[in-house]
Amino acid sequence: MKKIVLAYSGGLDTSVCVPWLKENYDAEIVTMTVDIGQIDDLAVIQKKAEDLGVLNHYSIDARQEFCEGYIFPCIRANGLYQNKYPLGTALSRPLIATKLVDIAKKEGAVAVAHGSTGKGNDQVRFEVTIKGLDPSLEIIAPIREWNLTRDQELDYAQKNNIVLGKSSEYSIDENLWGRSIEGGKLEDLMYEPSEEVFQLVTPLTKTSDNEEEISLSFVEGIPKRLNGVEMGPVDLILEMNRKLGAHGIGIIDHIEDRLVGIKSREVYECPAAIGIIEAHKELEKLVLTRRELSFKQRIEEEWAWLVYSGLWLEPLRYDLEAFIALTQKKVDGEVKMKLYKGNLRVSGRSSPSSLYDYAMATYEASSTFDQTSSSGFVELWGLGSRTAFRALQRGEGEKNEK
Repeated sequence: MKKIVLAYSGGLDTSVCVPWLKENYDAEIVTMTVDIGQIDDLAVIQKKAEDLGVLNHYSIDARQEFCEGYIFPCIRANGLYQNKYPLGTALSRPLIATKLVDIAKKEGAVAVAHGSTGKGNDQVRFEVTIKGLDPSLEIIAPIREWNLTRDQELDYAQKNNIVLGKSSEYSIDENLWGRSIEGGKLEDLMYEPSEEVFQLVTPLTKTSDNEEEISLSFVEGIPKRLNGVEMGPVDLILEMNRKLGAHGIGIIDHIEDRLVGIKSREVYECPAAIGIIEAHKELEKLVLTRRELSFKQRIEEEWAWLVYSGLWLEPLRYDLEAFIALTQKKVDGEVKMKLYKGNLRVSGRSSPSSLYDYAMATYEASSTFDQTSSSGFVELWGLGSRTAFRALQRGEGEKNEK
């Protein structure tokens, strides 16, 4: 009998996929769960899969790999889709797809499956990566092929005696880099999310009345030390989520353009991502030139678009990261940040590669800057603009005379 490997989260979508795949493909089902920092108990997920009658189940701890191969490039690229979303879910999909292909090869499977819908971005992120890694694998998307609504899924689960446990009206995805919450009441754009929606960020009314200052140190654009203590990437991100979240920092609520053309409301909790990227940007401003910063911003926008759009294997991403890697050789140093009542404020920064020259910048008597040299600069700097403006005035004057 042929085998199908299913990316299994233990939620509604992937749980109904197991009996559906058995019924419609006469196949044995192998499930796989990748640990990328979600709070779910992997042992419970495995038990649910086994109760559904799967042939085999794999639990894979990929947290370190997720940090080093996906989150770190995002930090160096200041990865924010539409200048808001730190790409948490988008970054995880090519990693999960890679593990799906690996398990399919190990099991001798002819197909892989996922629980994504036909409305979202994840179908693209999974399938483009899978087809790139192994074009011979068939890809099955039961929820999309079935064209199921959530109500229909719940009805199917009940008819097939699928135990789901506590369910939520929201669609939630989470990993080390943040949580995404969508659907349910959030589809009313004027509805303010209630406190119980959030797990990482403390409501402002319950945060401390005392501000906290933290320091984050980078080596070649990678965060290495928190408050002077060197930490592994998983522990550092978890601690940043805890510290910033405790001060009410990390909620993103915005209208997002999905890849399929639908505008949707997306609510994210990303304390660590927001804090780390903000600190990284501030350090870059200290060590990169104006032209480097300006050009890199264009690179960052394209990088974020490629990742969001599921084009992780696109050669252009590697090209962009080659440029980014060169800029990051100078991004060493420390950034201090103050946290208070939902606000994050950079309060200090230092770097051995700093381009800040105190003697040039100061307004004190010790300044080495010769102000008299600026008059010639000002004269030449505005020459083209002044000339064009006067020509424009002449042209307007001639039109008025006619």
